[in-house]
Amino acid sequence: MAAIDWIIVAIYAISTIGLGAYFSRRQRSTKDYFIGSGKMNPLLIGVSLFATLLSTITYLAIPGEVAGKGPVYLSNYLAYPFTFLLVGFVILPVYMRQRVTSAYSLLEERLGPSVKFLGAIMFTLLRLVWMTLLVYLTAKAISIMIGAPAEAVPLIVMVTGFFAIIYTSLGGLRAVVITDLMQTILLYGGALLVIGTVTWKMGGFGWFPTEWPDSWDDQPVFSLDPSTRVTVFGSILSVFLWTVATMSGDQVSVQRFMATKDAPAARKALAMQLSISVVVGVTLGFVGLALLGYFQAFPELLPREGGVSGQADALFPHFIAFELPPVIAGLVVAGLFAAAMSSIDSGVNSITAVVMTEWGRRLEGRQIEPRRQVSLARWMALIIGTIVVVGSGWIGYIPGNFMAVTNKVVNLFTVPIALLFFFALFVPFANARGVWIGTLSSVTVAVLISFSGVIFGVDPETGLDPVSFQWISPSALVTGVVIGVPACYLLRRKEPA
Repeated sequence: MAAIDWIIVAIYAISTIGLGAYFSRRQRSTKDYFIGSGKMNPLLIGVSLFATLLSTITYLAIPGEVAGKGPVYLSNYLAYPFTFLLVGFVILPVYMRQRVTSAYSLLEERLGPSVKFLGAIMFTLLRLVWMTLLVYLTAKAISIMIGAPAEAVPLIVMVTGFFAIIYTSLGGLRAVVITDLMQTILLYGGALLVIGTVTWKMGGFGWFPTEWPDSWDDQPVFSLDPSTRVTVFGSILSVFLWTVATMSGDQVSVQRFMATKDAPAARKALAMQLSISVVVGVTLGFVGLALLGYFQAFPELLPREGGVSGQADALFPHFIAFELPPVIAGLVVAGLFAAAMSSIDSGVNSITAVVMTEWGRRLEGRQIEPRRQVSLARWMALIIGTIVVVGSGWIGYIPGNFMAVTNKVVNLFTVPIALLFFFALFVPFANARGVWIGTLSSVTVAVLISFSGVIFGVDPETGLDPVSFQWISPSALVTGVVIGVPACYLLRRKEPA
């Protein structure tokens, strides 16, 4: 990277802190801090939701997955119309009538404080692991781009976390949403610049594959073998369940919906998020195809000896570092840097919202003034962000490429959290004891599948896990419902005659 590239990255990082300081002067209460007073632009909220949920995953995992394994994973976007109908017209109207800062406050009235506590704890663990994963993957990619050794990854994590934590703790949700817009523009622009550069270097679209390369996996439409890594059916089903569960039970999503005016506005935000996800995701799929074609044409430019498949995750950052011209490389690296920060800022703000809401009654009892509560929220954001930076050092022990590692981590608690809301809203005889049994069973199955290769051993010939990561969400859902519903029915309190 040239000096001008570093200047571009520095300008972006400093501007985020400036935005945080600007919005901090406009905050009068924790409502301003966490949900922007509840009247934010739904289209802007949709962009923020996209940047939060798919930032580093989209930017790193999809190109590597398509280049190294094949494009079948992109079929998951076929699930989005069904996601919009279920979430937009069934789930969002229920939530928008409640108007709460913490999604888990909805659980207490129906199922009691213990279930609310369970939901808040699982969400906190999920988001902490989610943030540490995305920060680690981004730092690993940046180290490749700047030619730094693996030992430099913790330092890159610290720098990334520093800027994200500062502007998030200062500016609250408004600063997060505005920076998410900037990050989305950089993310998409970077993908287009890579495709354009490859096309220019190869003198046209000769990089587009006309046949199935030998390096790609066998990716059928459906398979009865649970170890088959990716199938069309599995992609659609797992992404549908993950998206619905995230929109239903994840504080990051619910908090943004609450920042809009009403249910129609929240639907607009959802439509914007899903639309951008499709456009950016497909574009990044083409980035993977472009990189595959480019390095097949010029194998001497690969990061190391060997074929494309074994080093697919490194192709994107390597191309940025050594093949993009100055200025363009700086913009793309800024986008990658932005992706990591969007993961930290949204997660930190949402976890802080949950913690501060649970403390709300004590704060009111002590008659702490609103500005003091905002100050406490900022300190809480700083502490949570620090935990993320420190915890990122453990993520490297999870086996698999970027796509597999991401799915293994984010699916551990996503469906179990959503199950809590399923029981609260749609099971009339639900009770705390039955919900605890169903939820813990769901988590157990999710953990067993996520780490099936570590627990039971991988196939010695293929190196695949006994059960693919695509079956984490479906199996967790079926287990939670099949065990939880009968448990609730058997443990219900019978009314006296």
